[in-house]
Amino acid sequence: MRFLLDVEQRAFAASLDAMLTAADTPSVVRDWSRGDHTSGRALWSRIAEAGVFSLAVEEKYGGMGLRPVELTVAFIELGRHAVPGPLVETVAAAVLLDGLDEACRAERLLPALASGASVATFTTGRYALDADMADVVLAVADPCTAVPGPPPAATLYVTPPPDHPEGPPTPADRPSRLPHTAAAPLTRARHPAAPVPHPATSAPQPPAPAPHPPGPNSPPPGPNSHPPAPVPHPPASTPQPSPSAPQPPTPAPHPPALVPHPSASTPPTPTPTSASAPAPTSTPTSPSPTNPPHPSLDPTRRLFPLPPGGDPLPTNPQVSEAAARALLLARLATAAQALGVGVALLDKTVAYVKQRTQFGVPIGSFQAVKHRLADAKIALEFARPLLFGAALTLSPGDVAAAKVAACEAAYRTARTALQLHGAIGYTAEYDLSLWLTKARALRTAWGGPRTCRALVLSGGGRRW
Repeated sequence: MRFLLDVEQRAFAASLDAMLTAADTPSVVRDWSRGDHTSGRALWSRIAEAGVFSLAVEEKYGGMGLRPVELTVAFIELGRHAVPGPLVETVAAAVLLDGLDEACRAERLLPALASGASVATFTTGRYALDADMADVVLAVADPCTAVPGPPPAATLYVTPPPDHPEGPPTPADRPSRLPHTAAAPLTRARHPAAPVPHPATSAPQPPAPAPHPPGPNSPPPGPNSHPPAPVPHPPASTPQPSPSAPQPPTPAPHPPALVPHPSASTPPTPTPTSASAPAPTSTPTSPSPTNPPHPSLDPTRRLFPLPPGGDPLPTNPQVSEAAARALLLARLATAAQALGVGVALLDKTVAYVKQRTQFGVPIGSFQAVKHRLADAKIALEFARPLLFGAALTLSPGDVAAAKVAACEAAYRTARTALQLHGAIGYTAEYDLSLWLTKARALRTAWGGPRTCRALVLSGGGRRW
């Protein structure tokens, strides 16, 4: 079959290509891998203005309705330019939120996702992509596998972004989205509009230590203690608060805020006051040492462990169906992204073999090089109709087949690109490495080859 895009779809792809080319995405990718989201959030806003996230949000929430084919076109271009961030996860989270029978929650979250003011991430495991800077985190069990299992248990973590009338917040003024320690679970405030008492008022706390420098008789620091920070002392005329006096309640900044909840297995820590050392602070660009990103082959895929707690969604058929549809779209968008990565690798390799000479001629004139490039081109073009066919049917079997074909073609192209570039292909400073690592990471994201092939062989509800 030959799927041809119409005029509007081709113009959409061309406009995204021009915008991303002018954005200098390699520098954005390198900043993102270091934890600096400033340029990435600016690019995120431009992608949202182009209407990419609106393609996964219904019109009543400020979107254009779910359009899988247009989403596929967009994610091919996003993959060609190696755009970082939870792009796939945001559109999947939007589909899941729209499928829930909770209009209030959808009205509060979906317009911000469509406009790019909020970022969402979505996971089926213990780690979530870019959860340190996401406003919405969704975690579900994976029902789109060949192995039957229980209905998916979904958990929602929401941290509303601060109000920024002049545009999206910068990394410097965005609060941290994850707790500093894994021992502080998160719970939803029961009454978001009312002040939420700090845990120090509801559980007995040990006396807060004085901020004076340690003397010769001071006890040694414990394993969980932090080095004291210099704190200015109040004037002598100002009465000092008693260490045992209860602290006033701290109002929740934005409903529905997430507040630390004391754990029964972890001793509570002293509440920072004006008479104690300030609490450690962190930003999404500088994760806390106690909550570092999980190592990943692709440095731009910053994986963070899910915080304890959250807002468990009810386990019912509607949630199961919404989760399955979200996972299906995540797999489709990942396949489209991988196809774009493969196309970019092939284009860069063809340009390189035309320039590099050996024995006085370009290496691209050698027959062995031509055969390797031709094999990569055939694999990519074979995956393209499978991808657009899956976008039309949206059946699990078709989407799984498209993901296997696209990701394997991109991985094969990456191996060819690395071999034909030679030693420079291994250099991290060379931009080719940005696409090489992404091709390998996308191969196993949202279902590896074995999982997708098993789904195809099991039928998967596919239509021929």
